[in-house]
Amino acid sequence: MNIEIWSDVACPFCYIGKRHLEAALERFEPRDHVTVVWRSFQLAPDMPREVEGDLRDHLAAKYGVSRDEAGAMNGRVLEMARAAGLELDLDRVRPTNTLDAHRLIKLAGRSGLEDRMVERLLRAYFADGEHLGDGEALVRLASEVGLDGGEVAAALDGDAELEAVRADIAEATSLGLRAVPAFVIDRSLLVSGAQPPAALLGALEQAWRQRHADDSGAADAAGTA
Repeated sequence: MNIEIWSDVACPFCYIGKRHLEAALERFEPRDHVTVVWRSFQLAPDMPREVEGDLRDHLAAKYGVSRDEAGAMNGRVLEMARAAGLELDLDRVRPTNTLDAHRLIKLAGRSGLEDRMVERLLRAYFADGEHLGDGEALVRLASEVGLDGGEVAAALDGDAELEAVRADIAEATSLGLRAVPAFVIDRSLLVSGAQPPAALLGALEQAWRQRHADDSGAADAAGTA
């Protein structure tokens, strides 16, 4: 069974959703038959690499609210994150364009390190105060998960994986995905948002039953042909 996750490393709900999916998979008996693929999505594709102000400033400008109201929004996110076992430091977040971070995830996927790279980038952005628009920071983070820093630096200096990232984003549009995280299971079931582990587990079990019902139906049809 395949789970494709459209997400952005600048989305706290994607981090929370990742933890919720991991909790659901721990309770999903056929988890060894599940493949997870991370797909690219940018919440703010026009954002520059260098941004003035902090996350509160960014949210205040985006939603037309005050800094205090933006702080309250962050407070609600922190509560959700803690419930999922995450300790975030949103005061250290450095808003930036995430295109190169998505390219790095694609590069990591070629070495079987996609999930580790996603995890490291999320923690770097939401807890460590890393600048994910900075090439040197990305190379260092890539090295931490086992990629060759020199190869990553050379790839990011060029256009490596750019088309793959753009293809994911275009596919999200064609599928009608407007928010993340978006969990697409076997291209037949969509779960939107950082749903609780129980909801994700239910979706996994539903998709698994459907897959085996389809396989059984195909086998019966072949037997009577």
